[in-house]
Amino acid sequence: MKSSGKFGLIITVILFDMALSACGGAEDTEVSRYGREMIVGTDIAYDDITDFYYTKENINYNACYQRYRIYTEDGMHLFFHETRERKDDYGPCTEEDTTLTGTIELSDGQWMQFIDLIKGGTVRSREDSADTGARGPWLYLYWKNDKSKYQQFSFESYETEKKFEEYCVLLATGK
Repeated sequence: MKSSGKFGLIITVILFDMALSACGGAEDTEVSRYGREMIVGTDIAYDDITDFYYTKENINYNACYQRYRIYTEDGMHLFFHETRERKDDYGPCTEEDTTLTGTIELSDGQWMQFIDLIKGGTVRSREDSADTGARGPWLYLYWKNDKSKYQQFSFESYETEKKFEEYCVLLATGK
C-alpha cells in the first residue's frame, strides 16, 4: 500500500473514532461506544467481574425474599444466599423471617458454571425504580469499569435464567 493510502486509512479511522465519541454527547467514556449495552464475555471480561446479585421478592400472601450473591474477595470466588419466608402471611419479609442463609467458597468448576450461565447476558445502565411493583428478579453485575452506572444485568434467555436459579438452589442446599 502506498504511503498516501496508509495516511488516508489512518485519517478515516480517526474520524470514525471521533464520530463514535460524539454520539455519546457529553459523556466521555468508552462505555458510550457500546450503545450503552455490553455483552458479558465480549465487552466485559470475566476477570473484571466483582459481584453478581440476584434478588426476588413477593410481599403478597406467602411472602418470600430470595437473594443470591456471587462475588470475588481476596482472590476467592464466593456464593452467598439468603431465603426469607412468611408462610400463610404477607410481607415484606424481615431478618426474623430468615429460613436459610450461608456462604460457601466456589470451586473453579463451580465458578466456571456461573460464568457459563452469565456469558452472553447483557449489562446496561441502572434504572432504579420502586414504583413498578414487580417482584423481580432484580439482577446486577458489578465489574471493574462499570463506572457505578452500567450494572443492570439481563440473562441471554429466560431458559438460562431458570438454569441459574437451579444452580443456586443446588449450591444453597448442598445437593
